[in-house]
Amino acid sequence: MNHPARPSHRPASPADLASVVEFPQNAQELFFSYPRASWPLSVAQLATAMAERSNSTVALLDGRVAGFANFYQAQPNEFCALGNLMIAPWARGQGVAHYLIGEMERQALEDFNAACMRASCHNDNAAGLLLYARLGYRARDIVERQDFAGRRVALVQMEKSLG
Repeated sequence: MNHPARPSHRPASPADLASVVEFPQNAQELFFSYPRASWPLSVAQLATAMAERSNSTVALLDGRVAGFANFYQAQPNEFCALGNLMIAPWARGQGVAHYLIGEMERQALEDFNAACMRASCHNDNAAGLLLYARLGYRARDIVERQDFAGRRVALVQMEKSLG
């Protein structure tokens, strides 16, 4: 009987970055996970994000790097803001994003005593919006942004209580 693999996680290392930069399959996917980056994502761009952010974490599936996330903001006793959430194309639909977001919520509580987790998702990222809604995130604001092609998009800012 074949059981689906269960994800695990560990802190991200520089050696992981060559794999992670392959996760976004086009400029739009990269924009969803790292709006300030330019296509194609490079190891140098991701290394800069890792250096500027906290708690960079990889999810593993069958021993392979399957997901990546970090906090672009962490205010102790207040909130953590999830950033750079990326899932390997081969691992999508296998619960990796759900698992990794849960792990980041745990880190927000344990490492920062955060009362809530924040996440932002662009209006044309239906899969992301639906995932966050299933996980209990609720919209707190919608702000106008421009996408990688200069088009108007709505950034849905969401929040979930961790208490």
